[in-house]
Amino acid sequence: MRILALTRYASLGSSSRVRFYQYLPYLGSKGIEVTLAPLLDNVYVQRLYDGQRVESFRVLWAYFRRVLWLMRARSFDLIWLEKEMIPWLPVWWEQILSRLHIPYVVDYGDAVFHHYDMHANPIPRAFLGKSIDSVLHQATAVVVGNDYLADRARQAGARQVEYLPSAVDIHRYSIREHLGAQFRIGWIGSPITAPYVGLVKDALEEVSQKIKCRLVLIGAGNQDPLPNMEKEILPWSEETEVANIRSFEVGIMPLPDGPFERGKCGYKLLQYMACGLPVIASPVGVNTRIVVHGKTGFLASSTSEWVQALVMLSQNSMMRSEFGKAGRKKVEKEYCLQVTAPRLFKILSDAATRKLPGANPLG
Repeated sequence: MRILALTRYASLGSSSRVRFYQYLPYLGSKGIEVTLAPLLDNVYVQRLYDGQRVESFRVLWAYFRRVLWLMRARSFDLIWLEKEMIPWLPVWWEQILSRLHIPYVVDYGDAVFHHYDMHANPIPRAFLGKSIDSVLHQATAVVVGNDYLADRARQAGARQVEYLPSAVDIHRYSIREHLGAQFRIGWIGSPITAPYVGLVKDALEEVSQKIKCRLVLIGAGNQDPLPNMEKEILPWSEETEVANIRSFEVGIMPLPDGPFERGKCGYKLLQYMACGLPVIASPVGVNTRIVVHGKTGFLASSTSEWVQALVMLSQNSMMRSEFGKAGRKKVEKEYCLQVTAPRLFKILSDAATRKLPGANPLG
């Protein structure tokens, strides 16, 4: 079986890496030939993370290259699409695929539809507000990372909706076995999401006055949401991320309770838990499904709840160990590649061989 994977980003893009790239070895072992065709290259992603302007010609060339790939769609058994064919344009190509009876599976790891239907400018809202709904409606199958995204797909009239959580390759992660002299509060993400740490600024600063601690930020770039707190800001790389996470005593994931955040898939929580770390997270979206309050970590809303959770964990190494072991078991059972990859293989295989309305069977 030959699949054309139309990802949003090249390997530096976290959503594409987590939802697509890490599955390629398993799919290859099952005889599936996947051709990767990212829309936006690593230069684009790096400039985005660095806060630099992306040249218009680079985006135009990316769009042109995507059209060239779409013109070859008939030579593949299935299109495996991340989010949409071409952002910020009407969904012409999805409609063409549907009329040509070329099956496609679309994957959502975040609420990208809110970029359109909640845009500050009324023009994108008017012309593109329902564009993702059209993508969902015409897809052979829709794969989503949480219930919020699944609800949107069902409302749009999707033929088939499959829940597939974001997952970690459990073989890359090992449980932390030592305790540091300093209580290290850790966060991993990108410069785009680093401002979320500022949501718990008051709590972290208060905790720093009560206990000896240090904040460690991985992948924040030049962002420094807590300039008055002792911290380390480490660069992200796929080669070092696990070792850096294992230096934490606790992993955190603060989020505002907004529509876009409800569509997030909690990948950083899974990374912390895979390393045997306790976690503290805002009770937003899928966080409430991943974190078992009082068993794998804490869900905290207010400043006082964040302070209480951090201080309690800092003072109780046994609790940290028990929470970490429980979190690791939960990841092994529900949120690891070894569980999700066979499910994805079946979804893609079934979609490639399914007879669509009015279609001829695929040969």
